[in-house]
Amino acid sequence: MSLSYVAAELAQNADKVKGYGAVGYGLAAIGPGIGVGIVVGKAIEGMSRQPELMGTIRTNMFLGIAFTEALALIGLVAGFIF
Repeated sequence: MSLSYVAAELAQNADKVKGYGAVGYGLAAIGPGIGVGIVVGKAIEGMSRQPELMGTIRTNMFLGIAFTEALALIGLVAGFIF
């Protein structure tokens, strides 16, 4: 099955699958939620092991959170598109 075929089928049956966007976004938010938890947990672990690098670790933690949350936003946009 190609992506265009799936998109065409969804477009034809849009009235039948209206509620699936919310379910899809809910499933898409699970991964980034787990990812943010792992990033923050490892950052706290790193800060406790090397307190002198707290500023660098915190900066890298926020970058990791931003990239992980971008996945959630992509999931939200994909829910509106499909």
